[in-house]
Amino acid sequence: MDNFQVQTNSDLETLALGKRLAQHLFPGAIILLSGCLGAGKTVLAQGIGAGLGIEEAVTSPTFTIVQEYSSGRLPFFHADLYRVESPEELEEIGFTEYWQREGVTLIEWPERLGYLVPEEYLAIKIAYCDSTQRQIAINALGSSYQQIVDNLQARA
Repeated sequence: MDNFQVQTNSDLETLALGKRLAQHLFPGAIILLSGCLGAGKTVLAQGIGAGLGIEEAVTSPTFTIVQEYSSGRLPFFHADLYRVESPEELEEIGFTEYWQREGVTLIEWPERLGYLVPEEYLAIKIAYCDSTQRQIAINALGSSYQQIVDNLQARA
């Protein structure tokens, strides 16, 4: 996995990174987004949604598992697996079908996927530094995702 690291110093900078990242996303893209509670995962997701042209407010789908947005350049499927207890629970609801729907699937708490982790994806980890600073690491697994990392590095 190649790695791109950036530090953001405010929610606005994290939002801007999400918008920038969205410019390089493609139909079927999968993003696994990890970080502790309050790290800024939803802020980054809001930036990605805005960068895709989503008109609705992107909110955390904690109680619905997946929030679907279709008003942008690509459909955006924002999943929060915090309350999921097993990969079997996700299989029962057909969760992996989102990956074939030609949109962008962003998954918070991806460790809950277990054996359902896709072969290729963009992994983003947000680390909380202090009340405003975040360290964000973006890793590519697969050539399509490597192109995204390369584009982000070229414009850093």
